[in-house]
Amino acid sequence: MNPLSCRAGWGWLPAMALAIASARAERPIEYNRDVRPILIDACVSCHGPDSASRQADLRLDRRDNAINMAAIVPGDSDSSVMIRRILSDDESEVMPPPETKKHLTPEQKETLARWIEQGAEYQPHWSLIAPARPTPPSATASAAWVRNPIDAFVLAKLEAAGLTPAPEADRHTLARRIALDLTGLPPTPEQVAEFIADESPDAYEKYVDRLLASPKWGEHRGRYWLDAARYGDTHGIHMDNFREMWSYRDWVIKAFNQNMPFDEFTVENLAGDLLPNPTLEQQIGSGFNRCNITTSEGGAIDEEYAVLYTRDRTDTTAQVWLGLTAGCAVCHDHKFDPLSQKEFYQLSAFFNNTTQKPMDGNVKDTPPIVMVPVEADLPRWEALASLVPAAEQAVVAHREQARPAFEAWLAKSRRQDLATWIPSAGLQFSAPLNDGGDEIAFTANGSKGTAPRNATVEWREGKTGPHAAYLNQGAAVEVAGVGDFEGDQAFTAAAWVKLPGNDASGAIIARMDDGNGFRGWDLWSEGRRVGAHIVNKWPENALKVVTGEQLPADQWVHITVAYDGSRKASGVKVYVNGELKPTNVTADSLTETTRTTVPLKVGQRHTSSPLSGVSVEDVRVYARALADSEARSLANAALFAAVIAAPAEQRDAANVESLYGWWLTNVDDDGKRLAAERDALIRERSDIQARGTIAHVMHEQEAPAKAYILNRGEYDQRLDEVGPNTPAFLPAFPDDLPRNRLGFAQWLMREDQPLTARVTVNRFWQEVFGQGLVRTAGDFGVSGELPSHPELLDWLAVELRESGWDVKRFFKLLVTSAAYRQSAATTPEKLERDPENRLLSRGPRFRMDAEMVRDYALAASGLLSPKIGGPSVKPYQPPGVWEAVAMTVSNTKEYQPDSGEALYRRSMYTFWKRSAPPASMDIFNAPNREHCTVVRERTNTPLQALVTLNDPQFVEAARQLAQQALLQAPPSFRHRLSFIAGRLLARDFTPAEQAVIEQSLDHLAEFYATHVDESDKLLTVGESKSDPSIPRAELAAWTMVVNELMNLDETLNK
Repeated sequence: MNPLSCRAGWGWLPAMALAIASARAERPIEYNRDVRPILIDACVSCHGPDSASRQADLRLDRRDNAINMAAIVPGDSDSSVMIRRILSDDESEVMPPPETKKHLTPEQKETLARWIEQGAEYQPHWSLIAPARPTPPSATASAAWVRNPIDAFVLAKLEAAGLTPAPEADRHTLARRIALDLTGLPPTPEQVAEFIADESPDAYEKYVDRLLASPKWGEHRGRYWLDAARYGDTHGIHMDNFREMWSYRDWVIKAFNQNMPFDEFTVENLAGDLLPNPTLEQQIGSGFNRCNITTSEGGAIDEEYAVLYTRDRTDTTAQVWLGLTAGCAVCHDHKFDPLSQKEFYQLSAFFNNTTQKPMDGNVKDTPPIVMVPVEADLPRWEALASLVPAAEQAVVAHREQARPAFEAWLAKSRRQDLATWIPSAGLQFSAPLNDGGDEIAFTANGSKGTAPRNATVEWREGKTGPHAAYLNQGAAVEVAGVGDFEGDQAFTAAAWVKLPGNDASGAIIARMDDGNGFRGWDLWSEGRRVGAHIVNKWPENALKVVTGEQLPADQWVHITVAYDGSRKASGVKVYVNGELKPTNVTADSLTETTRTTVPLKVGQRHTSSPLSGVSVEDVRVYARALADSEARSLANAALFAAVIAAPAEQRDAANVESLYGWWLTNVDDDGKRLAAERDALIRERSDIQARGTIAHVMHEQEAPAKAYILNRGEYDQRLDEVGPNTPAFLPAFPDDLPRNRLGFAQWLMREDQPLTARVTVNRFWQEVFGQGLVRTAGDFGVSGELPSHPELLDWLAVELRESGWDVKRFFKLLVTSAAYRQSAATTPEKLERDPENRLLSRGPRFRMDAEMVRDYALAASGLLSPKIGGPSVKPYQPPGVWEAVAMTVSNTKEYQPDSGEALYRRSMYTFWKRSAPPASMDIFNAPNREHCTVVRERTNTPLQALVTLNDPQFVEAARQLAQQALLQAPPSFRHRLSFIAGRLLARDFTPAEQAVIEQSLDHLAEFYATHVDESDKLLTVGESKSDPSIPRAELAAWTMVVNELMNLDETLNK
């Protein structure tokens, strides 16, 4: 018996028989348009691609399977089991089953029956057919309305629905609309006046061109891209520490401003690092795949997070370029789209071959990274790339030639000469700690002194002298007046130490007030690793650098920590036995003072962290950063003394080589000169690094890429190994492309690729019209919406591709269309027949995005900074937002607002903490950027009004605009209001509007005249100052009027 057969119980609807009988006389049913949406919604989850959830082994997404199972008998709905089941009255037989809570309407049942009667023809999913340029519909009675091919497609749809286009919007409205869509900012009164006054036939196009040429264009386009790229300034998980990522953000802005073709933009985002001899800019572009959230949580499993990162990159790339919900195939075959689980992991193999470690170390610069100098330094930085190696080679060449001179010098050297070799310039404090008695000698600021030996200090065998101080829960010596360094002052601390095997922690040398946020600095030991803290307030305003490798237990080692005063962790160098060691950075944000009143102590901080079981000798503190050669001198002085004292035939060869290296850079004139030239170049390179930033980039492993199919997506349940490949339902991956990210990016942009161009133009259309032609911009699969204008979508896709992927040209095409230029005003008929403007029967109108709302207020008020790029900034934010979600040791635990220009930077430069995005923008639906976002939610809530009415940024902006009106406009209500209206709305108020506003002003003026304290409160909101020449009550009243106008629906909507 056929497993799909069922008992009788047809339950035919009265109209069904008639409908089927007349099926051939009516318009043909189209599978993609009419049938597929019904099957997807009601049937395919149980009878579709996913074998794990498939029931009765039936696939309704495949014609052959449905026919073989008798679910469909083409041309005969009576014999088709599917029709019998959907019409059954028997709850045990009806489809969809009642427990699924899915129901077919009578119209849907009729559609399915008619489709079968007409032959049950299937079609490939529309988005998987490569777009071909359709011919725009022929001219109609309204042909004069058409300005470019876009309009021909729009007009055909409107006329088919019995609608007509809206009239063109007035020039003031268009001036504002175009400026907002192309730059994200309101036009200035001067821009509007120039546009209005230009009566030339191409005035509109010239206005568009000027806006496209503005650097604000790249900022606005880049802001949308950063949503898709899930860009943020923190790691996102666990501590959510700072990540220095802003060079990628600036690269995106620059790419759009330079109108980089979108195919090149794609390649550099996905594989800039894999291009032949990639430039610095191309490497920065590869940061797209370094924007994912990461962690370094204790107990996190490397392999698990490596899988999660690869999954994120795969899903993000598929969504941004292919419009596919690929992540739905992580655990099983996709329930709707023809993407198998195996194909998902083949796709993921392209992104599974990076050298990036799974744990981010909670640092801002997790490798792989590249150095990014400021633009003015770039030529010199590139020159230094060859100058430094050449200088190093010159040093090496001289070393090979100078040995005879060294041997002659060694033959006549004496041990007592050694003291002159140890660095003395800048020495602020020294204590040999080899006294052996009850007094400890030291030198501070050039003066000798002594201090009584602490009872907890013992004398043990020394390294450079007969004794060393053995510390046991107490300081060996404390001295005031030395080591009090500011955060921008260079210094060095050094000592010989012998650490026990018990991983003791504590301060070797410290001038640190542990009762005042640990302000100060220390030379620190923890778990037989050494480094330094330089602190204003721990941990949020501090540097901490510690060596990665442990020191040997119970052996003497020489430690030197040199800090260059840069306020950056990269400015801290740690030397062990004279050799520079790699370090881990766990704090890297120092902006405030590090000076303190407590004394310098050897063996502990002021009151805490005493060392125990540690021997210390020859402590030194310099008020400068020692050079590499000087650090070697300190560490090797005793060794060199032994070499000199020994007979020539008994000297250890390795020790002689060490002395030779020191002699070349400290005694030999040519060696010193060459080393000084090399060191000067290295310092110059370091200075450029300190002024610049870094970029997180991708870097491919040398081994071929691969991945594993994971059972249920579990990282530790590997099944078959797979190599990089693309899904079978898309064009085959060409043999001539490399099977890596570069080849994949190039495959995405091929002419036969059906998705990339469609998905891209749809997202661009969405940015301008508020919704895509396909509203599900991240899902072009079978569960996504159908395009409202499929032929237009294909025409645009081919147009972008054949234009050479010219983005500016494409946007100009959009905003010069008659469809775009329509008035947003509507009619009752259009509200009923086109309520969501899917037919484009009127111009676009929707609430601005979060960043635009804030930027609009700043721009209209004159506060907006024109600066482009640079580190992220921290404008006003309510207290406690970060603290509520942060771990106590996070370096983004406390929010400290910036001051000056940084308060008024464009919103895309606001510091984006993923676990707590900017509060005022979060309320306006800004995403947290933990994951890719290609469609923002758009809600309207009372909380949004509370932001625009009360947030300091908006209140301050209202005051500034009011102040400008009072100072710059003629002294009349009408002129002042016109001044404000021009900046807020790009038009003037009507007489009726003016009357309402004047009434409000009179009421507010009366209030503030008698409530001086309230005006004072209002006029002190924000950092900028009020002009004292304006009467305070008058300024307060006008401030509130502007505040009201900033909250108009017309102001907040585009």
